Amino acid sequence: QVQLVESGGGLVQPGGSLRLSCGAYGFSLDHYAIGWFRQAPGKEREGVLCISISDESTYYDDSVKGRFIISRDNVKNTVYLQMNSLKPEDTAVYYCAPMINGCFGGSTYYDYGNLGSWGQGTQVTVSS
Repeated sequence: QVQLVESGGGLVQPGGSLRLSCGAYGFSLDHYAIGWFRQAPGKEREGVLCISISDESTYYDDSVKGRFIISRDNVKNTVYLQMNSLKPEDTAVYYCAPMINGCFGGSTYYDYGNLGSWGQGTQVTVSS
């Protein structure tokens, strides 16, 4: 059983910050690269960024580079997404997922495995 639970979303004004958490249940998070994804209304889910098992970051979306930082705390079995300088276009439901073979391929176990599925995510709304 592999389950990730997202939390920390909310309403924030443009330029503000949020810190999202991705808690792992039923498995040890430090054995997996973890990716953050987001889906805005009417759009497809897209990759945001990913953290490898060696804590290297891979940005899937250039628009968040320099603003978003991903990190992990293996003791707490949690991956974080620190979002700074938020923009209205960042508004979306944010999801996390375990990655297959690290961050380079961009594929998740949720899409190609049977260990779990996409969760409910956490809503991030950036608005005045």
